[in-house]
Amino acid sequence: MRSFFKKAALVLLAVVLVAVGVIFWGLHANSSDLPSDATAGRDPQLVEPSAQWIPSIALAKPVGWQANEAPQAAKGLTVARFTEGLDHPRTMLTLPNGDVLVAETNAPAGNKPKGVVGTVMGFMMSRVGAGDPSPDKIVLLRDADGDGKAELKTTFRSADMHSPSGMAYANGRLYIANHDAVLEFAFLPGATTLPGKPVRKLMDLPAGGNHWMRNLLLSQDGKHLYVAVGSASNIADNGMEAETGRAAIWEIDLDTGRRRQFAAGMRNPNGLGWNPSTGEMWATVQERDMLGPDLVPDYFTNVPVGAQYGWPWVYWKNVFDDRVEWPMESYMIEYTRKPEYAMGAHVSVLGMVFANGNRLGKGYENGAFIARHGSWNRRPAAGYDVVFVPFDARGNPRNVKPQPVLTGFLKSDGDTHGRPTWLAWDKVGALLVSDDTAGVIWRVIAPGAAPSAPIKPFMTEHLKPLEEIKDPTNPTNAPTMTGGFRKEDDKLLP
Repeated sequence: MRSFFKKAALVLLAVVLVAVGVIFWGLHANSSDLPSDATAGRDPQLVEPSAQWIPSIALAKPVGWQANEAPQAAKGLTVARFTEGLDHPRTMLTLPNGDVLVAETNAPAGNKPKGVVGTVMGFMMSRVGAGDPSPDKIVLLRDADGDGKAELKTTFRSADMHSPSGMAYANGRLYIANHDAVLEFAFLPGATTLPGKPVRKLMDLPAGGNHWMRNLLLSQDGKHLYVAVGSASNIADNGMEAETGRAAIWEIDLDTGRRRQFAAGMRNPNGLGWNPSTGEMWATVQERDMLGPDLVPDYFTNVPVGAQYGWPWVYWKNVFDDRVEWPMESYMIEYTRKPEYAMGAHVSVLGMVFANGNRLGKGYENGAFIARHGSWNRRPAAGYDVVFVPFDARGNPRNVKPQPVLTGFLKSDGDTHGRPTWLAWDKVGALLVSDDTAGVIWRVIAPGAAPSAPIKPFMTEHLKPLEEIKDPTNPTNAPTMTGGFRKEDDKLLP
């Protein structure tokens, strides 16, 4: 018996020493010599990959904000607390009457890998404020007197909530995405609680995984609901079967309940929104890890139906990830899309809202605001801010770097006050920013600014199905078909 306990103690000691060695190596090796913005913009710098077994680590410990402290707003803007004292607030939804719903949430229980990897990940997640149990609650905030502070803060719903994140509302229906299902509730704005049972479950979702948030977007006509589902692992580490239904955006027909995969190959899609210029869906996406501190850039891109962005086999349209062992679909590289705009490597992009009638003043009339939650696996750390990506009149990102809007989260000593997570507009057009580890909702506005003019839609002719293509080398000038639809019979040709 004594021999057994001695062997068990030696095994435990070995595990501890390995875990300590992994953490020590990660904290002291493989720093970046590039500024974070080198991997951001329309044409990011893509360095040579350097596959890692252990990532470089820069763990910014959340220390909160003192009563007299706040993030630094860009010139012309001010920032103040909309509310505080929340328990890990992540996503937000502003209702038509101006009330703001906030999901207090975290990863579901038992969601970490086992063994040495799980031990190390548990340490890292706890260090950056992501290891606490999920509150599993949605709260309602109300600023009834319009002074920029929420005087009402009340529990909206906790029953049936399991790591809730995505929320959307239209036509008397509130949609909430738990980590494992999308639920529909009957609800009218003005009520401060959500009693009763769900009207229906719209869709079961792959549960948990490394990327457990499930975010929602309603179509502009209210007939379809889109659900973003992140991957279970970094690069399909446990095989493609474990990734079934993941790394994708799903579309649900709210009349029939039918669903289809709208887009694929997106490792962890998060903030969703409709580009007011073009009407296209856009999304923020977190890219893969363990290729070095400067790969791969997170991105912000349009998402046409049927889009494929390459995960796990390919990144940035045509760069193969040699670590992936699983067979790729035939000819996939021919239709894999290049992201529109890089947000920087490992910045952990999350919430996004388009500018459209906001009160942030000159320079912020057209574009997108994006929360960069901050890296844990890049040294020096990157992100920990809210940035603005300006767009042109055609609805495309301009060829500039992300412009700082809210900074000062990261301290000079390596700790962080908090981590910006999600974005929403309040009822007058001020920008709300959830700070999950600090439990604060920040409010950003340009004092005295009138609401900016609505963005004018850019009307362009969409790509039409192929018709007859005349071949001048054909003496009979007979129709030659190269794929698409023939006008006469409307049948898809090979």
